[in-house]
Amino acid sequence: MVSEFLPFLAMVLVQLGYAVMNIVSKLAMDTGMKPLVLVVYRQIFATLAILPFAYFLERPRITMPILFQTFLCSLTGATINQVFYFIGLKLSTPTIGCALTNTLPAITFILAVIFRQESMGIKKMAGQAKVMGTTVCVAGAMLLSFYHGPILNIGESSIHWKYAENASATNSSGGSNSVVGALFVIASALGWAVWFIIQARLSVTFPAPYTTTALMCFMATIECGIIGVSVEHKLSAWSLRSPIRIVASVYAGVVCNALAFCLMSYSIQRKGALYVSVFSPLMLVLVAILSWALLREKLSVGTLTGSLLIVSGLYAVLWGKEKETKLDNMSENGVAAKEDEDHRKDDLEFQMPAISNANNHHSSG
Repeated sequence: MVSEFLPFLAMVLVQLGYAVMNIVSKLAMDTGMKPLVLVVYRQIFATLAILPFAYFLERPRITMPILFQTFLCSLTGATINQVFYFIGLKLSTPTIGCALTNTLPAITFILAVIFRQESMGIKKMAGQAKVMGTTVCVAGAMLLSFYHGPILNIGESSIHWKYAENASATNSSGGSNSVVGALFVIASALGWAVWFIIQARLSVTFPAPYTTTALMCFMATIECGIIGVSVEHKLSAWSLRSPIRIVASVYAGVVCNALAFCLMSYSIQRKGALYVSVFSPLMLVLVAILSWALLREKLSVGTLTGSLLIVSGLYAVLWGKEKETKLDNMSENGVAAKEDEDHRKDDLEFQMPAISNANNHHSSG
């Protein structure tokens, strides 16, 4: 019972950690921290945090194919995913960023069909649910990206956090583009979906989550460092004198890279990639509440409607996948039972002549 509960607890903690990261990271970038700089520091602190666990607890044998798969994981799940996401978060809002992250299962399904890891099964109800859910997810993402509409009057938060209010005021004087930001977040989800597909294979051939995470974060440090230094040349951009920059970098690296990747790898290994995707809407709810309470973010009709469509589509995809998995298991069990029955019949037919001969011999005696 406890072992079955652990993946659930792990994923709840991951979503809570990501929700807090969105708020802290948004504050850091609103006060002048560059997204690429934040990503680089995130990888550095993540590598330092997870390396001791990998060294003392695992030390597995690492082959070249494992290194290559880990490199692909670092490129998609860390570099592409995080660089695009933080740029998108900088240009939009935490709620929009989290809502669009929920397109992940739909994008994962599309890629899995393209790479023939999934079948559409359009003639069955499960396949129709997956296709319909994917369509609804994409429609919700487009609505959320390109339409906002009237602001919903849900009242004002009674929490007055001066630091957040000053940061928001500073950011409002600068430029932002929620449409471009939304497109960056969608591109981030695409990179994350590719990571899920690669990580699902890697966790089977190389079940060492600490080592995998340490290697991935180390490789991503180099990749993001090259990108960051080539774009941000000024030394002042890399300064960590501001407390919010230090908190955002350390928290994102330790909690949302080192800890989260280990917990997600563990959950994928125990329950599969799709199980991990189920918990995405929890982060949306948490971020929406925190953004309203701390950052005084306004909720629009387009944001709410798009988010609801995305979550509805998400669960349609997951329902279809779950139903398909049950049907496959029933089919496999039926085939196994049929084979066992055939084996018993063969054994019985083989034994019948021997029994008959023995009875004849006994009668003649």
